Amino acid sequence: MQWLRLICLAALCSALPARAAPAGDPFNSPLWPNMHKLMLGGNKVVFDPKVKVTIPERVEDGHFVPVTVDARELGEVRELVLFADYNPIPRALRYQPLAAQPRLSVAMRVNQATPIRAAALDGKGVWHVSGQWLDAPGGGCALPSQTRSTTDWNSLLGRVSGRAWREDGALRVRLGVMHPMDTGLVSNVARFNIEQLDIRDADNRLLARLETDASLAENPLFTLHLRPTSTPLLRASSQDNDGNHYTATLPLAP
Repeated sequence: MQWLRLICLAALCSALPARAAPAGDPFNSPLWPNMHKLMLGGNKVVFDPKVKVTIPERVEDGHFVPVTVDARELGEVRELVLFADYNPIPRALRYQPLAAQPRLSVAMRVNQATPIRAAALDGKGVWHVSGQWLDAPGGGCALPSQTRSTTDWNSLLGRVSGRAWREDGALRVRLGVMHPMDTGLVSNVARFNIEQLDIRDADNRLLARLETDASLAENPLFTLHLRPTSTPLLRASSQDNDGNHYTATLPLAP
């Protein structure tokens, strides 16, 4: 089934009229022109090492690939997009930092060896793209979620846990949500994933927003860095594609 979906994705990409993309893709990926259109709207792009992408040199489990993105060297960043060219679900997330620094850590699934890319949209509307090549085994997007094999899965679904504390002039937040993040690529298991996660302060002001896709690892854990704030607590809220809402309050540790 996963190979059929990959073939369909390739056919879709070949059918789309890609706009002119910058020459010299460092990975020489045949899918890059269409990733440029699908992920970034075909808008102006530069390949830029100021966008730092950190991943393991190799992973043994395509279910879980830790990724850190840091675009602080660019200055103003409106959005970050994380994606993998050869995944059947290429995009992992879209991040609006708002009152946060343009950096985050998360784990995603990969279906085969692929470029892992991050794109940062600057204040002038230009996408700055960088990435790393990942050597990985196949099938990470098409294997059953391990979360569903636990006997208490239903009672754990949507449980939000986290911590927020001050560190190096920022407010560091680690936030996890119990969720299988099913891709829909496993027989008889429908797609079921968190679609959005918001972080707000005590006055309900939106500080950061994540639009997430099923290519994130199950039970996703996010590490974010908010700009200094005097709020005594943070409010986290998320929703999945089945209409479920999950919320939590994180007191600010000294």
